[in-house]
Amino acid sequence: MGLDRCFSIIAGAIDQHLILPVLYRFGWMEWGDLSFNWALVCVYGLFAVILTYAVCWPLEAWRPVEHWPSRKAVLVDIFYTLLNRVGVIPVVTFLLFYQVQTDFTGQLVDMGFIPPTLETLIPGLFGHPLITFGLYALILDFADYWRHRLSHSFRAWYALHALHHAQRQMSFWSDDRNHILDDFISFLWFFAVGLAIGIPPLQFPLLILGLRFMESLSHANIRLSFGPFERLLVSPRFHRLHHAKRAAGRHSCNYGAVFPFWDMIFRTADFSAVWLPTGDAKAPEALATGSYLAQQLTGAKMFAAALARRRHT
Repeated sequence: MGLDRCFSIIAGAIDQHLILPVLYRFGWMEWGDLSFNWALVCVYGLFAVILTYAVCWPLEAWRPVEHWPSRKAVLVDIFYTLLNRVGVIPVVTFLLFYQVQTDFTGQLVDMGFIPPTLETLIPGLFGHPLITFGLYALILDFADYWRHRLSHSFRAWYALHALHHAQRQMSFWSDDRNHILDDFISFLWFFAVGLAIGIPPLQFPLLILGLRFMESLSHANIRLSFGPFERLLVSPRFHRLHHAKRAAGRHSCNYGAVFPFWDMIFRTADFSAVWLPTGDAKAPEALATGSYLAQQLTGAKMFAAALARRRHT
């Protein structure tokens, strides 16, 4: 039995015994046609977390860059990961993208236009779903490079993004460690790109999860380089330089999430063979070691202060 079949069976059971009864109980059965897909997105997300743990935990145990006496700060990062990959966020992402794309496509058809897709732009892609999926990933990664780079370029935006950089115990759990407003900006960014290139609704969250697996690996606390292949895929060593204390703030390097091509093309790549401490020395301690709520509140206050400072300059 293939993985797709197993995931569908599990999602079907969750849908039948958990989601549909809740929808029926509260009179929300108009969402019943999408409930199976909600469950499937969550199942894929859980599988992604399990796969990430199975791959990255042995690597971190094998050749860690740092040994920490306490991993308390990492526990909050685990919560971020579960929330972003299995919890409410992936379901909301799918639901909103599905609804907006359906309305957007319907309006275009009513106006006599063909909805945009990569296949209509590149007819040779018809009948080659894996190649199309790969191009979707490449385009999303290019968009993410610029989103990430811009988040370091504007003071108010970096006030939110600083939460991600404040972690001094960076591990494979750290990728989803973001302020909720920063995540919202990222969602809108990918949302617009996804609509523009016609990513199918169910593929959208799956593409994000697939890219996030590579990002989790690049955050891992492991002394690992990809050698000559480091110019093809972002490695833990390459991305660690982005999180180095010396690079924290509005001017950094190695912004690429999965592919280093963009850093190489736009001259922001640093392939130095060093393993530096991570963190942001200017970030409040609450961003580094506080609870989830403390981190979110601190980030929001920093964001508001940055906006106020901009208005008075």
